[in-house]
Amino acid sequence: MRRMMESLFALQQIQFSARARTGEAEMLALRADVPAPILAHYDRLAVRGKKGVALVRNGVCGECHLRIPVGKLVNLSSATEVQLCDNCGRYLHQPDETSGTPKEVVPPIRTSPAKHRTVSHVG
Repeated sequence: MRRMMESLFALQQIQFSARARTGEAEMLALRADVPAPILAHYDRLAVRGKKGVALVRNGVCGECHLRIPVGKLVNLSSATEVQLCDNCGRYLHQPDETSGTPKEVVPPIRTSPAKHRTVSHVG
């Protein structure tokens, strides 16, 4: 299952890059690794200009940026079945740290310090 998701992610990287026209043979080879129903769902998203695969980092969907339920994360890490994001409908892919899957750059989340409200007592 992990290999199939890596193929789908690699297909997405080619399709959404400038190499889309020159990498047609590579795209066809990657599409051959993916079952037809999964590819059909991916293609429906791609036709609308949306990425079909979202990377999971720190328990968060890389496309809609919402937290993924813990149960789904456990299933995702076992890689026994395909998981979809409950919010955006993209396939979730959690790359293996030892694999050669390219990593997307995620900007750090900036948090501002909590503001304390002063209360004045009128007596």
